[in-house]
Amino acid sequence: MLSEKIIKLVREAINLSGDPASHRVVVAMSGGVDSSVAAGLVKMAGFETIGITLQLYDHGAAIAKKGACCAGQDIHDARRVCDTLGIAHYVLDYESKFREAVIDDFVDSYMKGETPIPCVTCNQTVKFADLLAQAKDLGADCLVTGHYVENRPRTDAGADGEAGEGAPLHYDMLTPVDMARDQSYFLFATTQDQLDFLRFPLARLSKDETREIANELGLDIAHKPDSQDICFVPEGNYADLIKKMRPDAEQAGDIIHVDGRALGAHDGIVNFTIGQRRGIGVSDNAPLYVTQLDPKTATVYVGPREALKRDMIALKNINWISDARLEEFDNKREIYVKLRSTRPARKAYLIQRDGDIVIKLDEADYGISAGQACVIYEQEGIGAKVLGGGFIAGATNSGDHN
Repeated sequence: MLSEKIIKLVREAINLSGDPASHRVVVAMSGGVDSSVAAGLVKMAGFETIGITLQLYDHGAAIAKKGACCAGQDIHDARRVCDTLGIAHYVLDYESKFREAVIDDFVDSYMKGETPIPCVTCNQTVKFADLLAQAKDLGADCLVTGHYVENRPRTDAGADGEAGEGAPLHYDMLTPVDMARDQSYFLFATTQDQLDFLRFPLARLSKDETREIANELGLDIAHKPDSQDICFVPEGNYADLIKKMRPDAEQAGDIIHVDGRALGAHDGIVNFTIGQRRGIGVSDNAPLYVTQLDPKTATVYVGPREALKRDMIALKNINWISDARLEEFDNKREIYVKLRSTRPARKAYLIQRDGDIVIKLDEADYGISAGQACVIYEQEGIGAKVLGGGFIAGATNSGDHN
Protein backbone atom coordinates (compact mmCIF):
# COMPACT_ATOMS: atom_id res chain seq x y z
CA MET A 1 0.00 0.00 0.00
CA LEU A 2 1.45 3.36 -1.01
CA SER A 3 2.06 5.86 1.76
CA GLU A 4 -0.19 8.87 2.23
CA LYS A 5 2.87 11.04 1.55
CA ILE A 6 3.29 9.57 -1.94
CA ILE A 7 -0.43 9.86 -2.70
CA LYS A 8 -0.34 13.50 -1.61
CA LEU A 9 2.65 14.21 -3.85
CA VAL A 10 0.85 12.66 -6.80
CA ARG A 11 -2.33 14.67 -6.24
CA GLU A 12 -0.26 17.82 -5.94
CA ALA A 13 1.50 16.98 -9.20
CA ILE A 14 -1.80 16.29 -11.01
CA ASN A 15 -3.24 19.51 -9.55
CA LEU A 16 -6.91 19.00 -10.35
CA SER A 17 -9.44 20.32 -7.85
CA GLY A 18 -12.27 18.33 -6.34
CA ASP A 19 -12.79 14.59 -6.13
CA PRO A 20 -10.01 12.74 -8.02
CA ALA A 21 -12.56 10.17 -9.21
CA SER A 22 -14.32 12.91 -11.16
CA HIS A 23 -11.25 13.48 -13.35
CA ARG A 24 -10.14 11.37 -16.29
CA VAL A 25 -6.36 11.15 -16.73
CA VAL A 26 -4.60 9.64 -19.74
CA VAL A 27 -1.12 8.19 -19.15
CA ALA A 28 1.39 7.77 -21.98
CA MET A 29 2.83 4.27 -21.44
CA SER A 30 5.97 3.03 -23.16
CA GLY A 31 6.12 -0.26 -21.29
CA GLY A 32 9.04 0.90 -19.15
CA VAL A 33 9.28 1.27 -15.39
CA ASP A 34 8.77 5.04 -15.25
CA SER A 35 5.58 5.33 -17.28
CA SER A 36 4.18 2.19 -15.65
CA VAL A 37 4.72 3.62 -12.17
CA ALA A 38 3.25 6.94 -13.30
CA ALA A 39 0.09 5.09 -14.32
CA GLY A 40 0.02 3.19 -11.03
CA LEU A 41 0.41 6.38 -9.01
CA VAL A 42 -2.41 8.10 -10.88
CA LYS A 43 -4.67 5.09 -10.34
CA MET A 44 -3.79 4.81 -6.62
CA ALA A 45 -4.42 8.54 -6.16
CA GLY A 46 -8.03 7.91 -7.17
CA PHE A 47 -8.19 9.33 -10.69
CA GLU A 48 -9.96 7.59 -13.56
CA THR A 49 -6.92 6.30 -15.43
CA ILE A 50 -6.47 5.30 -19.07
CA GLY A 51 -3.19 4.04 -20.50
CA ILE A 52 -2.22 4.71 -24.10
CA THR A 53 0.76 3.17 -25.88
CA LEU A 54 1.93 4.35 -29.28
CA GLN A 55 3.32 1.78 -31.69
CA LEU A 56 5.96 3.89 -33.38
CA TYR A 57 7.93 1.53 -35.59
CA ASP A 58 8.07 -2.06 -36.82
CA HIS A 59 7.73 -4.06 -33.64
CA GLY A 60 8.51 -7.26 -35.52
CA ALA A 61 12.09 -6.12 -36.02
CA ALA A 62 12.38 -4.80 -32.49
CA ILE A 63 10.65 -7.50 -30.47
CA ALA A 64 13.92 -9.15 -29.44
CA LYS A 65 15.89 -5.93 -29.04
CA LYS A 66 16.65 -5.06 -25.45
CA GLY A 67 16.40 -1.41 -24.50
CA ALA A 68 13.85 -0.53 -27.15
CA CYS A 69 10.65 1.37 -26.45
CA CYS A 70 7.27 1.79 -28.11
CA ALA A 71 7.57 -1.50 -30.01
CA GLY A 72 7.56 -5.27 -29.54
CA GLN A 73 7.84 -6.54 -26.01
CA ASP A 74 7.33 -3.10 -24.51
CA ILE A 75 3.79 -2.92 -25.89
CA HIS A 76 3.00 -6.27 -24.29
CA ASP A 77 4.58 -5.06 -21.03
CA ALA A 78 2.40 -1.95 -21.03
CA ARG A 79 -0.69 -4.07 -21.61
CA ARG A 80 0.22 -6.40 -18.72
CA VAL A 81 0.81 -3.44 -16.40
CA CYS A 82 -2.61 -2.04 -17.22
CA ASP A 83 -4.18 -5.45 -16.57
CA THR A 84 -2.42 -5.56 -13.18
CA LEU A 85 -3.57 -2.04 -12.31
CA GLY A 86 -7.11 -2.66 -13.60
CA ILE A 87 -7.15 0.24 -16.04
CA ALA A 88 -8.11 0.54 -19.70
CA HIS A 89 -5.31 0.33 -22.25
CA TYR A 90 -5.21 1.35 -25.90
CA VAL A 91 -2.49 0.84 -28.51
CA LEU A 92 -2.43 3.37 -31.33
CA ASP A 93 -0.59 2.76 -34.59
CA TYR A 94 1.58 5.83 -35.25
CA GLU A 95 4.22 4.16 -37.41
CA SER A 96 3.60 6.32 -40.49
CA LYS A 97 3.56 9.53 -38.50
CA PHE A 98 6.69 8.54 -36.57
CA ARG A 99 8.58 7.69 -39.74
CA GLU A 100 7.64 10.99 -41.36
CA ALA A 101 8.13 13.29 -38.38
CA VAL A 102 11.03 11.59 -36.58
CA ILE A 103 12.92 8.99 -38.63
CA ASP A 104 12.94 10.94 -41.92
CA ASP A 105 13.94 14.10 -40.05
CA PHE A 106 16.73 12.19 -38.30
CA VAL A 107 18.11 10.89 -41.60
CA ASP A 108 17.84 14.25 -43.35
CA SER A 109 19.64 15.95 -40.46
CA TYR A 110 22.59 13.56 -40.66
CA MET A 111 22.74 14.11 -44.41
CA LYS A 112 23.22 17.81 -43.67
CA GLY A 113 26.20 17.08 -41.43
CA GLU A 114 24.22 17.62 -38.23
CA THR A 115 23.87 15.45 -35.11
CA PRO A 116 20.11 15.27 -34.46
CA ILE A 117 18.24 14.38 -31.28
CA PRO A 118 15.24 12.25 -32.33
CA CYS A 119 13.87 12.04 -28.76
CA VAL A 120 13.27 15.81 -28.78
CA THR A 121 11.58 15.62 -32.19
CA CYS A 122 9.43 12.71 -31.03
CA ASN A 123 8.27 14.62 -27.94
CA GLN A 124 7.74 17.73 -30.03
CA THR A 125 5.58 16.03 -32.63
CA VAL A 126 4.12 12.59 -31.99
CA LYS A 127 4.00 12.45 -28.18
CA PHE A 128 3.18 15.99 -27.10
CA ALA A 129 1.15 16.98 -30.15
CA ASP A 130 -0.70 13.96 -31.54
CA LEU A 131 -0.96 12.00 -28.29
CA LEU A 132 -2.00 15.10 -26.38
CA ALA A 133 -4.76 15.74 -28.93
CA GLN A 134 -5.85 12.11 -28.57
CA ALA A 135 -6.05 12.51 -24.79
CA LYS A 136 -8.28 15.55 -25.19
CA ASP A 137 -10.49 13.64 -27.62
CA LEU A 138 -10.94 11.02 -24.88
CA GLY A 139 -12.16 13.74 -22.52
CA ALA A 140 -9.05 13.72 -20.34
CA ASP A 141 -8.31 16.58 -17.96
CA CYS A 142 -4.56 16.07 -18.40
CA LEU A 143 -1.92 13.85 -19.96
CA VAL A 144 0.59 12.18 -17.63
CA THR A 145 4.04 10.90 -18.62
CA GLY A 146 6.85 9.23 -16.71
CA HIS A 147 9.45 11.91 -17.43
CA TYR A 148 11.63 13.17 -14.59
CA VAL A 149 10.79 16.85 -14.80
CA GLU A 150 8.43 19.09 -12.88
CA ASN A 151 5.81 21.49 -14.07
CA ARG A 152 4.73 23.87 -11.35
CA PRO A 153 1.90 26.43 -11.36
CA ARG A 154 3.20 29.97 -11.72
CA THR A 155 3.80 31.59 -8.34
CA ASP A 156 1.39 34.43 -9.12
CA ALA A 157 -1.48 31.96 -9.52
CA GLY A 158 -4.22 32.13 -6.92
CA ALA A 159 -5.45 29.27 -4.79
CA ASP A 160 -8.37 28.81 -7.18
CA GLY A 161 -5.99 27.92 -10.00
CA GLU A 162 -6.18 31.29 -11.70
CA ALA A 163 -3.29 33.65 -12.48
CA GLY A 164 -5.67 36.56 -12.29
CA GLU A 165 -9.34 37.22 -12.96
CA GLY A 166 -10.31 35.51 -16.21
CA ALA A 167 -6.75 34.27 -16.82
CA PRO A 168 -5.91 30.57 -17.23
CA LEU A 169 -3.41 28.78 -15.03
CA HIS A 170 0.03 28.44 -16.64
CA TYR A 171 2.91 26.22 -15.60
CA ASP A 172 6.68 26.52 -15.46
CA MET A 173 8.99 23.59 -16.25
CA LEU A 174 11.64 22.82 -13.62
CA THR A 175 14.35 20.24 -13.09
CA PRO A 176 13.42 17.29 -10.80
CA VAL A 177 14.69 16.11 -7.43
CA ASP A 178 16.77 13.35 -9.04
CA MET A 179 19.16 15.34 -11.24
CA ALA A 180 20.77 12.12 -12.47
CA ARG A 181 17.43 11.44 -14.19
CA ASP A 182 16.67 15.01 -15.31
CA GLN A 183 14.89 14.92 -18.70
CA SER A 184 14.21 18.62 -19.15
CA TYR A 185 16.83 18.66 -21.92
CA PHE A 186 14.57 16.49 -24.08
CA LEU A 187 11.43 18.51 -23.30
CA PHE A 188 12.61 22.06 -24.03
CA ALA A 189 10.47 22.21 -27.21
CA THR A 190 7.26 21.71 -25.20
CA THR A 191 4.94 24.65 -25.82
CA GLN A 192 3.14 26.55 -23.09
CA ASP A 193 -0.23 25.08 -24.12
CA GLN A 194 1.20 21.56 -23.99
CA LEU A 195 2.91 22.17 -20.65
CA ASP A 196 -0.35 23.41 -19.17
CA PHE A 197 -2.02 20.07 -20.05
CA LEU A 198 0.86 17.78 -19.07
CA ARG A 199 1.62 16.36 -15.62
CA PHE A 200 4.77 14.62 -14.33
CA PRO A 201 4.15 12.71 -11.07
CA LEU A 202 7.74 11.36 -10.84
CA ALA A 203 9.27 14.84 -10.45
CA ARG A 204 9.90 14.47 -6.72
CA LEU A 205 11.00 10.83 -6.76
CA SER A 206 14.37 9.21 -7.34
CA LYS A 207 14.73 6.32 -9.76
CA ASP A 208 15.30 3.96 -6.82
CA GLU A 209 12.04 5.14 -5.24
CA THR A 210 10.25 4.61 -8.54
CA ARG A 211 11.43 1.01 -8.71
CA GLU A 212 10.40 0.45 -5.08
CA ILE A 213 6.92 1.72 -5.91
CA ALA A 214 6.78 -0.65 -8.91
CA ASN A 215 7.48 -3.50 -6.50
CA GLU A 216 4.80 -2.28 -4.08
CA LEU A 217 2.30 -2.17 -6.95
CA GLY A 218 3.18 -5.73 -7.94
CA LEU A 219 4.44 -4.78 -11.38
CA ASP A 220 6.70 -7.41 -12.93
CA ILE A 221 8.62 -4.72 -14.85
CA ALA A 222 10.03 -3.30 -11.59
CA HIS A 223 13.59 -4.33 -12.48
CA LYS A 224 13.32 -3.87 -16.23
CA PRO A 225 16.40 -2.10 -17.68
CA ASP A 226 16.01 1.47 -18.90
CA SER A 227 15.73 2.05 -22.62
CA GLN A 228 19.06 2.81 -24.26
CA ASP A 229 20.24 4.63 -27.37
CA ILE A 230 17.90 5.55 -30.20
CA CYS A 231 14.87 3.27 -30.14
CA PHE A 232 14.53 2.77 -33.92
CA VAL A 233 18.24 2.16 -34.64
CA PRO A 234 19.11 -1.57 -34.35
CA GLU A 235 22.27 -2.11 -32.31
CA GLY A 236 22.89 1.65 -32.34
CA ASN A 237 24.26 1.61 -35.91
CA TYR A 238 22.63 4.77 -37.24
CA ALA A 239 24.89 4.90 -40.34
CA ASP A 240 23.44 1.61 -41.64
CA LEU A 241 19.90 2.95 -41.21
CA ILE A 242 20.75 6.14 -43.09
CA LYS A 243 22.43 4.29 -45.95
CA LYS A 244 19.42 1.97 -46.24
CA MET A 245 16.97 4.88 -46.41
CA ARG A 246 19.18 7.21 -48.46
CA PRO A 247 21.47 5.23 -50.81
CA ASP A 248 23.10 8.50 -51.89
CA ALA A 249 24.41 8.94 -48.34
CA GLU A 250 27.56 7.05 -49.29
CA GLN A 251 29.07 9.97 -51.16
CA ALA A 252 32.85 9.71 -51.05
CA GLY A 253 34.90 12.74 -50.07
CA ASP A 254 38.16 13.98 -48.63
CA ILE A 255 39.43 14.14 -45.08
CA ILE A 256 41.24 17.44 -44.66
CA HIS A 257 43.29 18.67 -41.70
CA VAL A 258 42.33 22.12 -40.44
CA ASP A 259 45.81 23.27 -41.51
CA GLY A 260 44.93 22.40 -45.12
CA ARG A 261 46.66 19.04 -45.52
CA ALA A 262 44.81 16.23 -47.30
CA LEU A 263 44.99 13.18 -45.03
CA GLY A 264 42.81 10.66 -46.83
CA ALA A 265 39.33 9.85 -48.08
CA HIS A 266 36.03 8.55 -46.70
CA ASP A 267 32.85 6.96 -48.07
CA GLY A 268 30.22 9.27 -46.54
CA ILE A 269 29.95 12.07 -43.96
CA VAL A 270 27.12 10.17 -42.24
CA ASN A 271 29.84 8.00 -40.72
CA PHE A 272 31.17 10.98 -38.74
CA THR A 273 30.04 13.32 -35.98
CA ILE A 274 31.58 16.48 -34.59
CA GLY A 275 34.04 15.64 -31.82
CA GLN A 276 34.55 12.06 -32.98
CA ARG A 277 38.03 10.67 -32.32
CA ARG A 278 37.90 6.94 -33.01
CA GLY A 279 37.27 5.36 -36.39
CA ILE A 280 38.21 8.39 -38.49
CA GLY A 281 40.41 6.26 -40.71
CA VAL A 282 43.45 8.53 -40.90
CA SER A 283 46.32 9.26 -38.54
CA ASP A 284 48.70 12.10 -37.78
CA ASN A 285 51.40 12.89 -35.25
CA ALA A 286 48.78 13.86 -32.65
CA PRO A 287 45.23 12.65 -31.84
CA LEU A 288 42.69 13.83 -34.41
CA TYR A 289 39.07 14.88 -33.90
CA VAL A 290 36.33 15.64 -36.41
CA THR A 291 35.96 19.43 -36.29
CA GLN A 292 33.61 20.17 -39.21
CA LEU A 293 31.44 18.41 -41.80
CA ASP A 294 30.69 20.02 -45.16
CA PRO A 295 27.76 18.20 -46.83
CA LYS A 296 28.03 20.27 -50.03
CA THR A 297 31.55 19.02 -50.79
CA ALA A 298 31.36 15.84 -48.68
CA THR A 299 34.46 17.02 -46.84
CA VAL A 300 35.39 15.90 -43.33
CA TYR A 301 37.69 18.31 -41.50
CA VAL A 302 39.86 17.04 -38.66
CA GLY A 303 42.33 18.56 -36.24
CA PRO A 304 43.57 18.69 -32.64
CA ARG A 305 41.12 18.94 -29.76
CA GLU A 306 41.80 22.67 -29.45
CA ALA A 307 40.27 23.12 -32.92
CA LEU A 308 36.91 22.03 -31.44
CA LYS A 309 36.85 24.95 -29.02
CA ARG A 310 33.66 27.05 -29.28
CA ASP A 311 32.07 29.67 -27.05
CA MET A 312 29.49 31.35 -29.34
CA ILE A 313 26.43 29.27 -30.24
CA ALA A 314 23.79 30.34 -32.77
CA LEU A 315 20.32 28.90 -32.16
CA LYS A 316 17.36 28.25 -34.43
CA ASN A 317 13.74 27.21 -33.83
CA ILE A 318 13.64 28.88 -30.42
CA ASN A 319 10.96 27.77 -27.99
CA TRP A 320 10.54 30.23 -25.10
CA ILE A 321 8.28 29.07 -22.25
CA SER A 322 9.27 31.47 -19.49
CA ASP A 323 6.88 34.24 -18.45
CA ALA A 324 9.89 36.58 -18.49
CA ARG A 325 10.48 38.31 -21.82
CA LEU A 326 13.58 37.48 -23.86
CA GLU A 327 14.58 41.13 -23.74
CA GLU A 328 15.09 40.87 -19.99
CA PHE A 329 17.98 38.47 -20.59
CA ASP A 330 19.62 40.18 -23.58
CA ASN A 331 23.26 40.20 -22.47
CA LYS A 332 22.13 41.38 -19.05
CA ARG A 333 21.33 38.41 -16.84
CA GLU A 334 23.41 35.33 -16.21
CA ILE A 335 21.80 32.12 -17.42
CA TYR A 336 22.77 28.45 -17.51
CA VAL A 337 22.65 26.20 -20.55
CA LYS A 338 22.82 22.47 -21.18
CA LEU A 339 24.48 21.43 -24.43
CA ARG A 340 24.20 17.70 -23.73
CA SER A 341 21.67 15.78 -21.68
CA THR A 342 24.31 14.07 -19.54
CA ARG A 343 26.37 17.12 -18.60
CA PRO A 344 25.72 19.79 -15.97
CA ALA A 345 24.35 23.17 -16.98
CA ARG A 346 27.06 25.77 -17.60
CA LYS A 347 27.12 29.54 -17.11
CA ALA A 348 26.35 31.69 -20.16
CA TYR A 349 24.69 34.85 -21.49
CA LEU A 350 21.93 35.23 -24.05
CA ILE A 351 22.45 37.77 -26.84
CA GLN A 352 19.84 38.94 -29.37
CA ARG A 353 21.18 39.89 -32.80
CA ASP A 354 18.76 41.08 -35.47
CA GLY A 355 16.07 38.72 -34.24
CA ASP A 356 18.46 35.79 -33.83
CA ILE A 357 19.62 34.27 -30.54
CA VAL A 358 23.28 33.66 -29.75
CA ILE A 359 24.53 32.01 -26.55
CA LYS A 360 27.87 33.25 -25.21
CA LEU A 361 29.42 30.60 -22.97
CA ASP A 362 31.32 31.79 -19.91
CA GLU A 363 33.89 29.09 -20.72
CA ALA A 364 34.36 27.49 -24.14
CA ASP A 365 33.20 23.93 -24.74
CA TYR A 366 34.36 21.23 -27.16
CA GLY A 367 32.49 19.16 -29.74
CA ILE A 368 29.41 21.37 -30.12
CA SER A 369 27.44 20.13 -33.13
CA ALA A 370 24.65 21.60 -35.24
CA GLY A 371 21.37 19.74 -34.70
CA GLN A 372 21.90 19.25 -30.98
CA ALA A 373 19.86 21.14 -28.40
CA CYS A 374 20.82 24.08 -26.23
CA VAL A 375 18.44 24.30 -23.27
CA ILE A 376 18.35 27.51 -21.25
CA TYR A 377 17.82 27.57 -17.47
CA GLU A 378 17.37 30.41 -15.00
CA GLN A 379 19.79 28.75 -12.57
CA GLU A 380 21.50 25.39 -12.02
CA GLY A 381 20.63 22.38 -9.89
CA ILE A 382 17.39 20.98 -8.50
CA GLY A 383 14.28 23.05 -9.18
CA ALA A 384 15.91 25.15 -11.90
CA LYS A 385 13.35 26.81 -14.13
CA VAL A 386 13.56 26.05 -17.85
CA LEU A 387 13.38 29.33 -19.76
CA GLY A 388 13.36 27.72 -23.19
CA GLY A 389 15.87 26.56 -25.74
CA GLY A 390 16.62 25.95 -29.37
CA PHE A 391 18.48 23.74 -31.80
CA ILE A 392 22.10 24.58 -32.47
CA ALA A 393 22.52 26.12 -35.93
CA GLY A 394 26.28 26.56 -35.61
CA ALA A 395 29.08 27.46 -33.22
CA THR A 396 32.22 29.60 -33.44
CA ASN A 397 35.07 30.64 -31.18
CA SER A 398 35.09 34.36 -30.39
CA GLY A 399 38.87 34.16 -30.03
CA ASP A 400 39.16 33.36 -33.74
CA HIS A 401 37.87 36.82 -34.60
CA ASN A 402 40.18 38.87 -32.40
